[in-house]
Amino acid sequence: MIHKPLFKVRHIENLKDMMEQSCRLYGDKDAFLVKTGDDTCRGIKYKEFKRDVDALGTAFTELGLKDGFIAVIGENRYEWCVTYLAAVNGTGVIVPLDKELPVQEIENLLLRSRAKALVFSGKLDREIKRISSAVPSVKYFIGMDLEEDDGSFLSYGRLLQRGKDALDSGNRAFTDAPIDNEAMSILLFTSGTTDLAKGVMLSHKNICSNLMAVCSSIYIDEKDSVLSILPLHHTYECTAGFLVMVYNGCTISFNEGLKHIAKNLREAQPTILILVPLILENMYKKIWEQAGKTRGMKTKLRTAMFMSNVLRVFGIDLRRKLFKRIHDNVGGRIRLIISGAAAIEPSVSRGFRSLGITVIQGYGLTECSPIVAVGREKNLRDDSIGQPLPGVEVKVVGAGSDGIGEIVVKGDNVMLGYFENRLATDRVLKDGWLYTGDLGKVDKDDFYTITGRKKNVIVTKNGKNIFPEEVEAYLNKSAFILESMVWGKEEENSEETLVCAQIVPDYEAIKEKFKLETVSREEAGKIIGNEVKLVNRNMPLYKRIRHFTIRENEFEKTTTRKIKRYLEKTV
Repeated sequence: MIHKPLFKVRHIENLKDMMEQSCRLYGDKDAFLVKTGDDTCRGIKYKEFKRDVDALGTAFTELGLKDGFIAVIGENRYEWCVTYLAAVNGTGVIVPLDKELPVQEIENLLLRSRAKALVFSGKLDREIKRISSAVPSVKYFIGMDLEEDDGSFLSYGRLLQRGKDALDSGNRAFTDAPIDNEAMSILLFTSGTTDLAKGVMLSHKNICSNLMAVCSSIYIDEKDSVLSILPLHHTYECTAGFLVMVYNGCTISFNEGLKHIAKNLREAQPTILILVPLILENMYKKIWEQAGKTRGMKTKLRTAMFMSNVLRVFGIDLRRKLFKRIHDNVGGRIRLIISGAAAIEPSVSRGFRSLGITVIQGYGLTECSPIVAVGREKNLRDDSIGQPLPGVEVKVVGAGSDGIGEIVVKGDNVMLGYFENRLATDRVLKDGWLYTGDLGKVDKDDFYTITGRKKNVIVTKNGKNIFPEEVEAYLNKSAFILESMVWGKEEENSEETLVCAQIVPDYEAIKEKFKLETVSREEAGKIIGNEVKLVNRNMPLYKRIRHFTIRENEFEKTTTRKIKRYLEKTV
Protein backbone atom coordinates (compact mmCIF):
# COMPACT_ATOMS: atom_id res chain seq x y z
CA MET A 1 0.00 0.00 0.00
CA ILE A 2 1.33 3.45 -0.96
CA HIS A 3 0.27 6.19 1.44
CA LYS A 4 -0.65 9.66 0.28
CA PRO A 5 1.00 12.79 1.73
CA LEU A 6 -0.97 14.52 4.49
CA PHE A 7 0.77 17.87 4.08
CA LYS A 8 2.00 19.76 1.05
CA VAL A 9 5.76 20.05 0.79
CA ARG A 10 8.04 22.00 -1.51
CA HIS A 11 10.21 19.95 -3.83
CA ILE A 12 13.99 19.99 -3.49
CA GLU A 13 16.44 18.40 -5.92
CA ASN A 14 19.28 18.02 -3.44
CA LEU A 15 20.64 19.45 -0.19
CA LYS A 16 22.26 22.37 -2.01
CA ASP A 17 18.87 23.27 -3.46
CA MET A 18 17.37 22.90 0.03
CA MET A 19 19.95 25.29 1.49
CA GLU A 20 19.31 27.90 -1.20
CA GLN A 21 15.53 27.66 -0.85
CA SER A 22 15.63 27.86 2.96
CA CYS A 23 17.92 30.88 2.80
CA ARG A 24 15.47 32.65 0.45
CA LEU A 25 12.45 31.76 2.57
CA TYR A 26 13.89 32.17 6.07
CA GLY A 27 17.06 34.25 5.55
CA ASP A 28 16.49 36.64 8.49
CA LYS A 29 15.28 33.95 10.88
CA ASP A 30 17.54 32.19 13.39
CA ALA A 31 18.68 28.83 12.07
CA PHE A 32 20.67 28.12 15.25
CA LEU A 33 20.93 29.33 18.81
CA VAL A 34 24.51 28.77 19.94
CA LYS A 35 25.87 29.20 23.44
CA THR A 36 28.72 31.69 23.84
CA GLY A 37 31.49 31.68 26.41
CA ASP A 38 29.45 33.60 29.01
CA ASP A 39 26.61 31.05 28.81
CA THR A 40 24.36 33.37 26.79
CA CYS A 41 22.97 32.42 23.38
CA ARG A 42 23.78 33.92 20.00
CA GLY A 43 21.40 33.55 17.10
CA ILE A 44 22.81 32.55 13.71
CA LYS A 45 20.46 33.46 10.88
CA TYR A 46 19.83 31.31 7.82
CA LYS A 47 21.65 33.72 5.52
CA GLU A 48 24.69 33.63 7.83
CA PHE A 49 24.52 29.84 7.96
CA LYS A 50 24.49 29.60 4.15
CA ARG A 51 27.37 32.08 3.93
CA ASP A 52 29.43 29.91 6.30
CA VAL A 53 28.60 26.73 4.35
CA ASP A 54 29.64 28.37 1.08
CA ALA A 55 32.80 29.78 2.66
CA LEU A 56 33.94 26.49 4.18
CA GLY A 57 33.10 24.62 0.98
CA THR A 58 35.14 27.13 -1.00
CA ALA A 59 38.05 26.71 1.41
CA PHE A 60 37.80 22.92 1.07
CA THR A 61 38.11 23.21 -2.72
CA GLU A 62 41.11 25.51 -2.37
CA LEU A 63 42.77 22.83 -0.21
CA GLY A 64 42.35 20.36 -3.08
CA LEU A 65 39.60 18.33 -1.41
CA LYS A 66 37.28 18.35 -4.43
CA ASP A 67 35.68 14.87 -4.86
CA GLY A 68 37.45 13.71 -1.71
CA PHE A 69 36.20 12.17 1.53
CA ILE A 70 35.93 14.58 4.46
CA ALA A 71 35.37 13.11 7.93
CA VAL A 72 33.80 15.00 10.82
CA ILE A 73 33.83 14.03 14.48
CA GLY A 74 32.69 15.75 17.64
CA GLU A 75 29.74 16.67 19.80
CA ASN A 76 26.60 18.25 18.34
CA ARG A 77 27.47 21.83 17.45
CA TYR A 78 27.09 24.46 14.75
CA GLU A 79 30.49 23.78 13.15
CA TRP A 80 29.53 20.12 12.67
CA CYS A 81 26.45 21.16 10.68
CA VAL A 82 28.41 23.64 8.55
CA THR A 83 31.04 20.98 7.81
CA TYR A 84 28.41 18.43 6.76
CA LEU A 85 26.79 20.69 4.17
CA ALA A 86 30.10 22.21 3.05
CA ALA A 87 31.29 18.70 2.18
CA VAL A 88 28.17 17.39 0.41
CA ASN A 89 27.03 20.56 -1.38
CA GLY A 90 29.87 20.81 -3.86
CA THR A 91 33.06 19.37 -2.38
CA GLY A 92 32.86 15.61 -2.00
CA VAL A 93 31.67 12.96 0.44
CA ILE A 94 31.02 13.52 4.14
CA VAL A 95 32.01 10.78 6.61
CA PRO A 96 30.39 11.38 10.02
CA LEU A 97 32.19 9.47 12.80
CA ASP A 98 31.11 8.53 16.30
CA LYS A 99 33.13 10.47 18.89
CA GLU A 100 32.63 7.62 21.39
CA LEU A 101 34.62 5.13 19.30
CA PRO A 102 37.99 3.93 20.61
CA VAL A 103 40.99 5.59 18.97
CA GLN A 104 41.91 2.43 17.06
CA GLU A 105 38.45 2.23 15.50
CA ILE A 106 38.57 5.90 14.46
CA GLU A 107 41.94 5.21 12.82
CA ASN A 108 40.61 2.19 10.95
CA LEU A 109 37.49 4.00 9.72
CA LEU A 110 39.58 6.93 8.49
CA LEU A 111 41.77 4.47 6.60
CA ARG A 112 38.81 2.51 5.21
CA SER A 113 37.07 5.67 4.01
CA ARG A 114 40.30 7.10 2.55
CA ALA A 115 39.45 10.42 4.18
CA LYS A 116 41.65 13.30 3.02
CA ALA A 117 40.58 15.63 5.82
CA LEU A 118 39.19 15.35 9.34
CA VAL A 119 37.27 18.17 10.98
CA PHE A 120 37.28 17.60 14.75
CA SER A 121 36.15 19.13 18.03
CA GLY A 122 38.63 20.49 20.55
CA LYS A 123 37.28 17.97 23.06
CA LEU A 124 39.06 15.29 21.00
CA ASP A 125 42.43 17.05 20.67
CA ARG A 126 44.36 14.37 22.55
CA GLU A 127 42.84 11.49 20.57
CA ILE A 128 43.28 13.18 17.20
CA LYS A 129 46.95 13.96 17.89
CA ARG A 130 47.50 10.25 18.56
CA ILE A 131 45.69 9.37 15.35
CA SER A 132 47.41 11.92 13.10
CA SER A 133 50.70 10.02 12.80
CA ALA A 134 48.95 6.70 12.19
CA VAL A 135 46.75 7.82 9.28
CA PRO A 136 48.96 9.28 6.54
CA SER A 137 46.04 9.40 4.09
CA VAL A 138 44.50 12.27 6.07
CA LYS A 139 46.25 15.35 4.73
CA TYR A 140 44.48 17.94 6.84
CA PHE A 141 43.30 17.90 10.45
CA ILE A 142 40.97 20.85 10.97
CA GLY A 143 40.31 21.80 14.59
CA MET A 144 36.97 23.45 15.32
CA ASP A 145 38.49 25.14 18.37
CA LEU A 146 42.04 25.83 17.14
CA GLU A 147 42.84 29.54 17.02
CA GLU A 148 45.95 29.24 14.83
CA ASP A 149 47.23 26.88 12.13
CA ASP A 150 49.95 24.47 13.17
CA GLY A 151 51.41 22.48 10.27
CA SER A 152 48.86 19.91 9.11
CA PHE A 153 46.55 21.04 11.94
CA LEU A 154 44.45 23.88 10.59
CA SER A 155 42.21 26.32 12.43
CA TYR A 156 38.55 25.97 11.43
CA GLY A 157 37.99 29.67 12.09
CA ARG A 158 40.91 30.76 9.91
CA LEU A 159 39.90 28.33 7.18
CA LEU A 160 36.37 29.75 7.26
CA GLN A 161 37.73 33.28 6.90
CA ARG A 162 39.95 32.14 4.04
CA GLY A 163 36.83 30.84 2.29
CA LYS A 164 34.96 34.10 2.86
CA ASP A 165 37.85 36.08 1.38
CA ALA A 166 37.90 33.77 -1.66
CA LEU A 167 34.14 34.20 -2.12
CA ASP A 168 34.50 37.96 -1.95
CA SER A 169 37.22 37.74 -4.60
CA GLY A 170 34.84 35.96 -6.95
CA ASN A 171 35.76 32.29 -6.38
CA ARG A 172 32.66 30.29 -7.35
CA ALA A 173 34.25 26.84 -7.59
CA PHE A 174 32.06 25.60 -4.76
CA THR A 175 28.89 27.64 -5.19
CA ASP A 176 28.62 26.76 -8.90
CA ALA A 177 29.64 23.12 -8.51
CA PRO A 178 26.98 20.76 -9.93
CA ILE A 179 25.51 18.06 -7.71
CA ASP A 180 25.07 14.47 -8.85
CA ASN A 181 21.87 13.62 -6.99
CA GLU A 182 22.36 9.87 -7.32
CA ALA A 183 26.06 9.58 -6.48
CA MET A 184 27.39 8.69 -3.04
CA SER A 185 27.68 11.88 -0.98
CA ILE A 186 27.36 10.48 2.55
CA LEU A 187 29.26 7.51 3.97
CA LEU A 188 27.93 6.29 7.31
CA PHE A 189 29.50 3.46 9.27
CA THR A 190 27.03 1.30 11.16
CA SER A 191 27.64 0.50 14.80
CA GLY A 192 29.73 -2.53 15.61
CA THR A 193 33.34 -3.50 15.95
CA THR A 194 35.70 -2.22 13.26
CA ASP A 195 35.57 -5.45 11.31
CA LEU A 196 31.79 -5.63 11.48
CA ALA A 197 30.96 -1.97 10.80
CA LYS A 198 29.63 -1.55 7.27
CA GLY A 199 29.84 1.68 5.32
CA VAL A 200 26.36 2.73 4.17
CA MET A 201 26.48 4.81 0.96
CA LEU A 202 23.75 7.45 0.68
CA SER A 203 23.03 10.05 -1.98
CA HIS A 204 21.32 13.44 -2.05
CA LYS A 205 18.33 11.68 -3.63
CA ASN A 206 18.16 9.20 -0.74
CA ILE A 207 18.23 11.88 1.96
CA CYS A 208 16.00 14.43 0.20
CA SER A 209 13.30 11.91 -0.67
CA ASN A 210 13.25 10.86 2.97
CA LEU A 211 13.05 14.31 4.49
CA MET A 212 10.27 15.39 2.08
CA ALA A 213 8.32 12.21 2.90
CA VAL A 214 8.69 12.86 6.63
CA CYS A 215 7.49 16.46 6.25
CA SER A 216 4.48 15.27 4.23
CA SER A 217 3.46 13.03 7.14
CA ILE A 218 4.25 15.15 10.21
CA TYR A 219 3.40 18.84 10.43
CA ILE A 220 6.45 21.02 11.10
CA ASP A 221 6.84 24.70 10.18
CA GLU A 222 9.10 27.72 10.70
CA LYS A 223 7.56 28.46 14.12
CA ASP A 224 9.02 25.21 15.46
CA SER A 225 12.33 24.75 17.23
CA VAL A 226 14.27 21.69 18.31
CA LEU A 227 16.84 20.81 20.97
CA SER A 228 19.35 18.47 19.32
CA ILE A 229 20.08 15.70 21.84
CA LEU A 230 20.94 12.52 19.94
CA PRO A 231 24.35 12.39 18.23
CA LEU A 232 24.41 14.05 14.80
CA HIS A 233 26.69 11.41 13.30
CA HIS A 234 23.72 9.03 13.45
CA THR A 235 21.46 9.44 10.43
CA TYR A 236 18.28 9.47 12.57
CA GLU A 237 19.30 12.72 14.27
CA CYS A 238 21.05 14.07 11.17
CA THR A 239 18.00 13.68 8.92
CA ALA A 240 15.17 14.31 11.42
CA GLY A 241 16.82 16.66 13.91
CA PHE A 242 19.00 18.69 11.53
CA LEU A 243 18.10 18.52 7.83
CA VAL A 244 14.31 18.32 8.30
CA MET A 245 14.55 21.35 10.58
CA VAL A 246 16.63 23.37 8.09
CA TYR A 247 14.18 22.45 5.33
CA ASN A 248 11.30 23.84 7.41
CA GLY A 249 13.03 26.99 8.66
CA CYS A 250 13.12 25.84 12.29
CA THR A 251 15.61 26.93 14.95
CA ILE A 252 18.13 24.38 16.27
CA SER A 253 19.75 24.45 19.71
CA PHE A 254 22.25 21.92 21.03
CA ASN A 255 22.11 19.86 24.20
CA GLU A 256 25.31 20.03 26.26
CA GLY A 257 25.13 16.41 27.42
CA LEU A 258 22.62 13.94 28.87
CA LYS A 259 22.97 15.34 32.40
CA HIS A 260 22.12 18.82 31.10
CA ILE A 261 18.88 17.88 29.28
CA ALA A 262 16.53 19.39 31.89
CA LYS A 263 18.49 22.65 32.05
CA ASN A 264 18.85 22.93 28.27
CA LEU A 265 15.13 22.26 27.76
CA ARG A 266 14.26 25.19 30.02
CA GLU A 267 16.79 27.41 28.26
CA ALA A 268 15.99 26.51 24.63
CA GLN A 269 12.21 26.06 25.08
CA PRO A 270 11.88 23.79 22.00
CA THR A 271 8.58 22.74 20.46
CA ILE A 272 9.92 19.43 19.06
CA LEU A 273 12.22 16.73 20.42
CA ILE A 274 13.81 13.81 18.53
CA LEU A 275 14.50 11.07 21.09
CA VAL A 276 15.06 7.38 21.69
CA PRO A 277 12.74 5.46 24.07
CA LEU A 278 15.31 5.14 26.87
CA ILE A 279 15.56 8.93 27.29
CA LEU A 280 11.81 9.41 26.90
CA GLU A 281 10.95 6.65 29.37
CA ASN A 282 13.41 8.13 31.90
CA MET A 283 11.76 11.55 31.50
CA TYR A 284 8.35 10.02 32.17
CA LYS A 285 9.69 8.08 35.13
CA LYS A 286 11.07 11.28 36.68
CA ILE A 287 7.69 12.98 36.37
CA TRP A 288 6.19 10.26 38.57
CA GLU A 289 9.19 10.22 40.92
CA GLN A 290 8.76 13.95 41.43
CA ALA A 291 5.04 13.48 42.09
CA GLY A 292 5.86 10.78 44.62
CA LYS A 293 7.82 13.23 46.77
CA THR A 294 4.60 14.93 47.87
CA ARG A 295 2.02 12.91 49.75
CA GLY A 296 -1.07 12.22 47.65
CA MET A 297 0.35 13.88 44.54
CA LYS A 298 0.48 10.67 42.46
CA THR A 299 -3.23 10.13 43.08
CA LYS A 300 -3.98 13.74 42.15
CA LEU A 301 -1.92 13.41 38.97
CA ARG A 302 -3.68 10.19 37.93
CA THR A 303 -7.07 11.77 38.60
CA ALA A 304 -6.18 14.90 36.60
CA MET A 305 -4.98 12.78 33.68
CA PHE A 306 -8.17 10.73 33.73
CA MET A 307 -10.39 13.82 33.88
CA SER A 308 -8.49 15.60 31.08
CA ASN A 309 -8.87 12.54 28.85
CA VAL A 310 -12.62 12.47 29.53
CA LEU A 311 -12.96 16.19 28.76
CA ARG A 312 -11.09 15.77 25.48
CA VAL A 313 -13.80 13.36 24.32
CA PHE A 314 -16.13 16.37 24.46
CA GLY A 315 -13.66 18.67 22.69
CA ILE A 316 -12.37 20.37 25.86
CA ASP A 317 -8.56 20.38 26.14
CA LEU A 318 -7.21 21.67 29.47
CA ARG A 319 -3.95 19.71 29.48
CA ARG A 320 -1.62 22.70 29.15
CA LYS A 321 -3.33 24.38 32.13
CA LEU A 322 -3.76 21.29 34.30
CA PHE A 323 -0.15 20.15 33.86
CA LYS A 324 1.53 23.56 33.53
CA ARG A 325 4.26 22.73 36.05
CA ILE A 326 5.25 19.61 34.10
CA HIS A 327 5.30 21.56 30.83
CA ASP A 328 7.35 24.36 32.40
CA ASN A 329 9.95 21.83 33.58
CA VAL A 330 10.59 20.84 29.94
CA GLY A 331 10.64 24.37 28.55
CA GLY A 332 6.91 25.05 28.39
CA ARG A 333 6.50 24.72 24.61
CA ILE A 334 6.97 21.05 23.63
CA ARG A 335 4.12 19.90 21.40
CA LEU A 336 5.67 16.90 19.66
CA ILE A 337 8.18 14.18 20.45
CA ILE A 338 9.34 11.79 17.75
CA SER A 339 10.67 8.52 19.16
CA GLY A 340 12.73 6.07 17.15
CA ALA A 341 15.55 3.48 17.13
CA ALA A 342 13.63 1.06 19.38
CA ALA A 343 10.12 0.27 20.58
CA ILE A 344 8.68 2.54 23.25
CA GLU A 345 6.54 1.27 26.11
CA PRO A 346 2.95 2.11 25.01
CA SER A 347 1.98 3.36 28.47
CA VAL A 348 4.67 6.03 28.23
CA SER A 349 3.44 7.47 24.93
CA ARG A 350 -0.16 7.33 26.20
CA GLY A 351 0.91 9.03 29.41
CA PHE A 352 2.66 11.90 27.64
CA ARG A 353 -0.40 12.39 25.43
CA SER A 354 -2.58 12.61 28.54
CA LEU A 355 -0.24 15.35 29.80
CA GLY A 356 -0.55 17.30 26.54
CA ILE A 357 2.52 16.18 24.59
CA THR A 358 2.08 14.05 21.47
CA VAL A 359 4.56 11.20 21.09
CA ILE A 360 4.93 9.75 17.59
CA GLN A 361 6.80 6.51 17.09
CA GLY A 362 8.79 5.85 13.95
CA TYR A 363 10.93 3.10 12.48
CA GLY A 364 13.95 3.21 10.26
CA LEU A 365 17.52 2.17 9.70
CA THR A 366 20.66 3.83 8.36
CA GLU A 367 20.26 1.96 5.07
CA CYS A 368 16.94 3.80 4.51
CA SER A 369 18.19 7.34 5.13
CA PRO A 370 16.77 6.42 7.75
CA ILE A 371 12.98 6.64 8.21
CA VAL A 372 10.69 3.94 6.81
CA ALA A 373 7.45 4.28 8.77
CA VAL A 374 5.99 6.74 11.23
CA GLY A 375 2.80 7.35 13.17
CA ARG A 376 0.49 10.19 12.19
CA GLU A 377 -0.80 12.60 14.84
CA LYS A 378 -4.46 12.01 14.00
CA ASN A 379 -4.16 8.24 13.67
CA LEU A 380 -1.85 6.98 16.41
CA ARG A 381 -1.39 3.48 17.73
CA ASP A 382 0.90 3.23 20.71
CA ASP A 383 1.86 -0.39 20.02
CA SER A 384 2.84 0.24 16.39
CA ILE A 385 5.66 1.96 14.50
CA GLY A 386 2.97 3.48 12.28
CA GLN A 387 2.50 3.27 8.54
CA PRO A 388 5.05 3.52 5.70
CA LEU A 389 6.03 6.99 4.50
CA PRO A 390 4.60 8.24 1.17
CA GLY A 391 6.72 6.84 -1.67
CA VAL A 392 8.08 4.00 0.48
CA GLU A 393 6.92 0.42 -0.09
CA VAL A 394 7.06 -1.99 2.83
CA LYS A 395 6.01 -5.61 3.11
CA VAL A 396 6.52 -8.69 5.27
CA VAL A 397 8.12 -11.71 3.62
CA GLY A 398 8.41 -15.29 4.81
CA ALA A 399 5.67 -14.85 7.41
CA GLY A 400 4.77 -17.80 9.60
CA SER A 401 1.37 -18.74 10.99
CA ASP A 402 1.70 -15.88 13.49
CA GLY A 403 2.07 -13.36 10.65
CA ILE A 404 5.65 -12.53 11.63
CA GLY A 405 8.27 -12.33 8.90
CA GLU A 406 11.11 -10.14 7.69
CA ILE A 407 10.45 -6.48 6.91
CA VAL A 408 11.60 -5.48 3.42
CA VAL A 409 11.64 -1.95 2.00
CA LYS A 410 11.73 -0.34 -1.44
CA GLY A 411 11.94 3.36 -2.32
CA ASP A 412 14.18 6.29 -3.23
CA ASN A 413 15.37 6.36 0.38
CA VAL A 414 17.07 2.95 0.12
CA MET A 415 20.87 3.11 0.13
CA LEU A 416 23.16 2.68 -2.86
CA GLY A 417 24.88 -0.22 -1.12
CA TYR A 418 27.70 -0.96 1.31
CA PHE A 419 31.01 0.77 0.61
CA GLU A 420 33.46 -1.60 -1.11
CA ASN A 421 31.48 -4.62 0.10
CA ARG A 422 29.58 -6.20 -2.78
CA LEU A 423 28.98 -9.46 -0.90
CA ALA A 424 27.22 -7.72 2.01
CA THR A 425 25.27 -5.51 -0.42
CA ASP A 426 24.00 -8.50 -2.41
CA ARG A 427 22.86 -10.19 0.79
CA VAL A 428 20.45 -7.37 1.66
CA LEU A 429 19.54 -5.74 -1.69
CA LYS A 430 17.49 -8.06 -3.90
CA ASP A 431 15.42 -6.90 -6.88
CA GLY A 432 15.27 -3.38 -5.50
CA TRP A 433 14.10 -4.52 -2.05
CA LEU A 434 16.16 -3.99 1.10
CA TYR A 435 15.97 -6.95 3.47
CA THR A 436 16.22 -5.20 6.83
CA GLY A 437 16.85 -8.14 9.13
CA ASP A 438 14.01 -6.85 11.32
CA LEU A 439 11.07 -9.10 12.05
CA GLY A 440 7.56 -7.78 12.27
CA LYS A 441 3.96 -8.02 11.17
CA VAL A 442 1.34 -5.81 9.54
CA ASP A 443 -2.40 -5.49 10.15
CA LYS A 444 -5.26 -4.87 7.73
CA ASP A 445 -4.85 -1.08 8.09
CA ASP A 446 -1.17 -1.23 7.13
CA PHE A 447 0.10 -0.56 10.64
CA TYR A 448 3.41 -2.31 11.28
CA THR A 449 4.79 -3.78 14.48
CA ILE A 450 8.43 -4.79 14.95
CA THR A 451 8.92 -7.93 17.04
CA GLY A 452 12.71 -8.19 17.01
CA ARG A 453 15.87 -8.70 15.01
CA LYS A 454 16.15 -11.80 12.83
CA LYS A 455 19.65 -12.53 14.12
CA ASN A 456 18.49 -12.29 17.76
CA VAL A 457 15.60 -14.76 17.52
CA ILE A 458 15.87 -17.77 19.80
CA VAL A 459 14.74 -20.91 17.96
CA THR A 460 13.93 -23.81 20.26
CA LYS A 461 14.56 -27.46 19.39
CA ASN A 462 10.89 -27.98 18.58
CA GLY A 463 10.81 -24.99 16.23
CA LYS A 464 9.29 -22.34 18.50
CA ASN A 465 10.47 -18.75 17.98
CA ILE A 466 11.21 -16.55 20.98
CA PHE A 467 11.84 -12.84 20.48
CA PRO A 468 14.25 -11.58 23.17
CA GLU A 469 12.92 -8.03 22.81
CA GLU A 470 9.43 -9.21 23.83
CA VAL A 471 10.69 -10.90 27.01
CA GLU A 472 12.86 -7.88 27.81
CA ALA A 473 9.85 -5.58 27.47
CA TYR A 474 8.02 -7.64 30.12
CA LEU A 475 11.01 -7.57 32.46
CA ASN A 476 11.64 -3.86 32.02
CA LYS A 477 8.09 -3.03 33.13
CA SER A 478 9.17 -3.93 36.66
CA ALA A 479 9.85 -0.91 38.89
CA PHE A 480 12.88 -2.77 40.24
CA ILE A 481 14.54 -3.53 36.89
CA LEU A 482 16.57 -0.85 35.15
CA GLU A 483 17.31 -2.87 31.99
CA SER A 484 17.76 -6.44 30.81
CA MET A 485 19.11 -8.57 28.02
CA VAL A 486 17.71 -11.96 27.03
CA TRP A 487 19.21 -14.73 24.89
CA GLY A 488 18.98 -18.49 24.36
CA LYS A 489 21.42 -21.18 25.43
CA GLU A 490 21.40 -24.86 24.51
CA GLU A 491 21.37 -27.04 27.61
CA GLU A 492 24.03 -29.72 27.59
CA ASN A 493 22.77 -33.32 27.35
CA SER A 494 19.24 -32.08 26.72
CA GLU A 495 16.94 -31.17 23.88
CA GLU A 496 15.94 -27.93 25.63
CA THR A 497 16.77 -24.32 24.83
CA LEU A 498 17.13 -22.27 28.01
CA VAL A 499 16.01 -18.64 28.00
CA CYS A 500 18.64 -16.68 29.91
CA ALA A 501 18.75 -13.08 31.09
CA GLN A 502 21.16 -10.56 32.51
CA ILE A 503 19.34 -8.02 34.64
CA VAL A 504 20.45 -4.64 35.97
CA PRO A 505 18.46 -3.85 39.15
CA ASP A 506 17.20 -0.36 39.91
CA TYR A 507 18.83 -0.11 43.32
CA GLU A 508 17.36 3.32 44.07
CA ALA A 509 13.81 2.07 43.46
CA ILE A 510 14.47 -0.99 45.65
CA LYS A 511 15.84 1.15 48.49
CA GLU A 512 12.90 3.53 48.32
CA LYS A 513 10.28 0.79 48.20
CA PHE A 514 11.72 -1.35 51.02
CA LYS A 515 13.08 1.57 53.12
CA LEU A 516 16.67 0.28 52.94
CA GLU A 517 19.90 2.25 53.32
CA THR A 518 21.87 -0.23 51.21
CA VAL A 519 20.99 -3.25 49.08
CA SER A 520 23.30 -6.26 48.88
CA ARG A 521 23.68 -8.30 45.72
CA GLU A 522 21.92 -11.21 47.47
CA GLU A 523 18.95 -9.04 48.48
CA ALA A 524 18.69 -7.65 44.97
CA GLY A 525 18.81 -11.19 43.60
CA LYS A 526 15.86 -12.27 45.74
CA ILE A 527 13.76 -9.25 44.76
CA ILE A 528 14.60 -9.66 41.06
CA GLY A 529 13.89 -13.38 41.35
CA ASN A 530 10.36 -12.60 42.48
CA GLU A 531 9.95 -10.19 39.55
CA VAL A 532 11.13 -12.89 37.12
CA LYS A 533 8.56 -15.30 38.59
CA LEU A 534 5.81 -12.72 38.01
CA VAL A 535 6.94 -12.26 34.41
CA ASN A 536 7.10 -16.01 33.81
CA ARG A 537 3.47 -16.42 34.92
CA ASN A 538 2.38 -14.30 31.96
CA MET A 539 4.29 -16.30 29.36
CA PRO A 540 3.99 -19.79 27.84
CA LEU A 541 6.39 -22.41 29.20
CA TYR A 542 8.84 -22.28 26.30
CA LYS A 543 9.34 -18.49 26.73
CA ARG A 544 9.92 -18.54 30.46
CA ILE A 545 13.26 -17.36 31.85
CA ARG A 546 15.13 -20.35 33.24
CA HIS A 547 18.32 -18.64 34.33
CA PHE A 548 19.22 -15.07 35.21
CA THR A 549 22.21 -13.22 36.61
CA ILE A 550 22.47 -9.84 38.29
CA ARG A 551 24.60 -7.26 36.55
CA GLU A 552 25.93 -4.29 38.49
CA ASN A 553 26.68 -1.89 35.63
CA GLU A 554 24.50 -0.80 32.74
CA PHE A 555 25.04 -2.52 29.40
CA GLU A 556 27.34 -0.97 26.82
CA LYS A 557 25.19 0.70 24.20
CA THR A 558 25.27 2.21 20.74
CA THR A 559 24.75 5.94 20.31
CA THR A 560 21.01 5.35 19.89
CA ARG A 561 20.99 3.56 23.27
CA LYS A 562 20.64 0.00 21.96
CA ILE A 563 22.47 -2.72 23.87
CA LYS A 564 25.52 -4.06 22.05
CA ARG A 565 24.39 -7.68 22.24
CA TYR A 566 27.47 -9.10 20.57
CA LEU A 567 29.55 -7.82 23.50
CA GLU A 568 27.18 -8.86 26.28
CA LYS A 569 25.97 -12.39 25.47
CA THR A 570 27.58 -14.26 28.34
CA VAL A 571 26.26 -16.07 31.41
